[in-house]
Amino acid sequence: MFIGARIACRIVQMGMRAILPILPYRDPEILHTADEIAIVCNRQGIKRILLVTDTNIRSSGLTLPLERALKERNVAVTIFDGVVPNPTITCIERAYQAYILGNCQALIAFGGGSAMDCAKACGIRVVKPHIPLAKLGGILKVHARIPTLFAIPTTAGTGSETTLASVVVDEQTGHKYAINDFCLIPRYAVLDPAMTRNLPPFATATTGMDALTHAVEAYIGRSTTKGTRKDAEQAVKLINLHLLSTYYNGANDLQARAGMLKASHLAGRAFTRSYVGYVHAVAHSLGGAYGIPHGLANAVLLPYLLDLYGDRIDKKLARLAWKAGICAPGDSTRRAAGTFRHWVKEMNRSMHIPTHLEGIRNQDISRLARYADKEANPLYPVPVLMDRHQLETIYRQVSSKEERHDSAAD
Repeated sequence: MFIGARIACRIVQMGMRAILPILPYRDPEILHTADEIAIVCNRQGIKRILLVTDTNIRSSGLTLPLERALKERNVAVTIFDGVVPNPTITCIERAYQAYILGNCQALIAFGGGSAMDCAKACGIRVVKPHIPLAKLGGILKVHARIPTLFAIPTTAGTGSETTLASVVVDEQTGHKYAINDFCLIPRYAVLDPAMTRNLPPFATATTGMDALTHAVEAYIGRSTTKGTRKDAEQAVKLINLHLLSTYYNGANDLQARAGMLKASHLAGRAFTRSYVGYVHAVAHSLGGAYGIPHGLANAVLLPYLLDLYGDRIDKKLARLAWKAGICAPGDSTRRAAGTFRHWVKEMNRSMHIPTHLEGIRNQDISRLARYADKEANPLYPVPVLMDRHQLETIYRQVSSKEERHDSAAD
């Protein structure tokens, strides 16, 4: 990256960091049961609500206790169960039409990050019906309070129940982008470990590593605060304690499930205020182009970026390793940072997460790197700045062996 571009990026980031204390961040009110949602609806005079979820969750019966609780308190429920992974504009538009046809007054997001993204974007359509979502990508362009949003995570990873982002895919272009505004932070978050009990092991693993990526990228960036550092440290400590337990014994260990829900929530709080980095920018482009699940992309990418940043992040990684109990208290900075990098790779290996991603086509890399560059620079306060040409090397590193072989043959 040219020196002028570096200076411009850092100036923008310094400005964002300077105004962090006065920005209107807020935390959602924490609930623990479906009954509490119904009580809040009665208290606020909400008579009709849209439940946003996917067919797998609906067919599993997981939403039934919530539907019954709302019905018993005379709250009519319109159900949209058409959420797709990496929700598209078409998917969001269908949810919006369901909201309008049901004459709804509020929203419930029930599921993982995709359900949260869809519900948030649906809320945007409600208050901005004449503005295409594509024109609202970026920061602080919504400028309107969306309908009351309840978020019920069924994964412990995205932290979307506490974030100000809705990530959208334009299926016409394959471009995946984020809409960020404070009005998108849910008013209520239901943290019930029973909702995550039936999450399959591999999804448990990748969403857990997604939470780890949120915490780590927030921590090693240049816009941390005392509060976000504390949240990230606690999140990583909880992930170290509980992620493998949920992977191997998730159906029976509700204590571990609760620990991971808390970790995801804390990591979400951390990155909402301190932002993420190139792991997320690259992962978003891969999700938009190939439908690669976000948690999987983050899990595979994180070790590469930690290595690529080199000793520029060793002090922060070492401190995170000490605080989270990943290394011995007396370890040197270099040893502690190395232990942390090894621990991340070992977590992936233990949960059978691959070291490379399938399907990345060499001819797409330049375009994808441009998307990642546009998303990350100048906003993300990354420890080491990279331009699109440098980002291209990351895509090549994480490509599967078969793809790299085909690229070399070309």
